[in-house]
Amino acid sequence: MARILAIGGAHIDLTGRLDAPHRPGASNPGRWVREPGGGAFNAARNLARLGHHVTLVSPRGGDAAAAQVADAAEAAGIEDCPLTFLDRATPSYTAILEPDGNLVTALADMKLYDIIPARRLMTARMRARIAASDLVLADANLPRDALAAIAREATASGLPLAAIAVSPAKVVRWKPSLSALTLLAMNTAEAAALAGSNEEGPAAWSHALRAAGLASGLVSAGAGPVLAYTGETALSLLPPPLGEVEDVTGAGDALVSGYLDAWLGGKAIEACLISGIALARLTAATAGPVRQDLTRERLAQAIAAMPKPANG
Repeated sequence: MARILAIGGAHIDLTGRLDAPHRPGASNPGRWVREPGGGAFNAARNLARLGHHVTLVSPRGGDAAAAQVADAAEAAGIEDCPLTFLDRATPSYTAILEPDGNLVTALADMKLYDIIPARRLMTARMRARIAASDLVLADANLPRDALAAIAREATASGLPLAAIAVSPAKVVRWKPSLSALTLLAMNTAEAAALAGSNEEGPAAWSHALRAAGLASGLVSAGAGPVLAYTGETALSLLPPPLGEVEDVTGAGDALVSGYLDAWLGGKAIEACLISGIALARLTAATAGPVRQDLTRERLAQAIAAMPKPANG
């Protein structure tokens, strides 16, 4: 199993599930669920439950929310190394979901992440953690200069750096560091923001993202084809229909988690994609951004039971 250093978002997800289809401008009955989330944290928990040794570095406030994140990290078997700001609030992400699990709207209160300077992040201890890892995984919640510092240090240590886009507004923070990325995972909206164009079809996306300077990418499109490309190789697969969607939150983080788990095992690009799709399906079929019951055996069973994805 690999030693993985995850850097980035670990905060509170507040999810409102509507009891009936959303009615704009009206009071909508529903219920709230509060639990830890964040791109890097979701992926870290998935990878830890798949047996990897995962260390998490994330900025947090000095509040009850930070303690909830720490408890969730411990439950997943993660080595938790927070950057704590006692006078700040831990970031939060609030989402409203339709009864079928699809997103109506969301609000991200991530001010703490925006004040993290590269010098606070790239301490001697952090450089030692990077050097001791097999893979660095970071999301775009941190400022651009902090992400660039992570990319420089990973490159200097000869380590692969996988990245998560987080949102269309934040994915552009990776632009100065695209050449250092082993993989950038994103959806089509985030790909459009990065490439500066809105393409149609996986082949067009791989061309546009290569032109933007990204050598390897993973692009999801909801229920549409999922594209993975690296070097001159590109493959898109259409996920089989999912019978029932409980919650789409975290499905994209699960996709990259499953992909990286197979990639770390030396699997070919098709096997990596299938692993990612299977874990995303497992995650969307349960409440919350991660599967609390995820194991390597459960993922293997999901891959074996999943109808073969069609070429996208």
